[in-house]
Amino acid sequence: MTTSSSAGPVPGAQPLASPPHALALDLGGRTALVTGAASGIGRACALRLAAAGGAVRAVDRDAEGLRTLAEQARDLAGTVEPMVLDLTDLDAAERAAAGTDILVNNAGLQLVRPIAEFPPDVFHTVLTVMLEAPFRLIRGALPHMYAQGWGRIVNVSSVHGLRASAFKSAYVAAKHGLEGLSKTAALEGAPHGVTSNCVNPGYVRTPLVEKQIADQAQAHGIPAERVLSEVLLKDSAVKRLIEPEEVAENVAYLCSPQASFITGTSVVLDGGWTAH
Repeated sequence: MTTSSSAGPVPGAQPLASPPHALALDLGGRTALVTGAASGIGRACALRLAAAGGAVRAVDRDAEGLRTLAEQARDLAGTVEPMVLDLTDLDAAERAAAGTDILVNNAGLQLVRPIAEFPPDVFHTVLTVMLEAPFRLIRGALPHMYAQGWGRIVNVSSVHGLRASAFKSAYVAAKHGLEGLSKTAALEGAPHGVTSNCVNPGYVRTPLVEKQIADQAQAHGIPAERVLSEVLLKDSAVKRLIEPEEVAENVAYLCSPQASFITGTSVVLDGGWTAH
């Protein structure tokens, strides 16, 4: 089982240079909570929101990764507060979200196995971390958001929230559920000035994807170096991985005043995958 806190190179892919911030955003006085913040998309989101002046609660179970994140954020306009937390502790997750203005549900884990061989305990854990924990975090954040008449919920979903792939039953089920949760939060939150949206990237250059290479190679019976072109990017018109900073910039946009009318939808960053 892979999580958001492992690392390793992706074979056969060159990183795109990190883009500059495209959006002038001021989050001074705002508190944001980002889950899965020790690496990948979560780290990029935490740094982006802190760069905009936000006070970021960075949640992850990887203490060392959070320390590295805090060092990276030291000279930014905002702050990063590391919070070591296992999201399977649902009561603690709900408490951690109290008083937040911006909630980014990002934490994820993955196991690639056929359904007939998929361990039920892992299925349960995936759904707990990726669907039940976001529900509890939203539940914890909403009273403050409603009271002040403003809030932003951004759920990092996936192209797999809109499409299915073989061998990923738990991940696909969790992401599809997250889409429905996000829409429900949007409908309930609209009268209170709270928006809720999903961001749906294809394959991002993250530890979660990097660790899938070997699993996919085994599942499809091909060498690891062929997985990227023949499996992961097969349905993408743009033949590269997305950079975490690109996803974070879209998350930042959804937190901006210009995005106040965007709610209950999915912002798809899939390189043309769903155009097929």
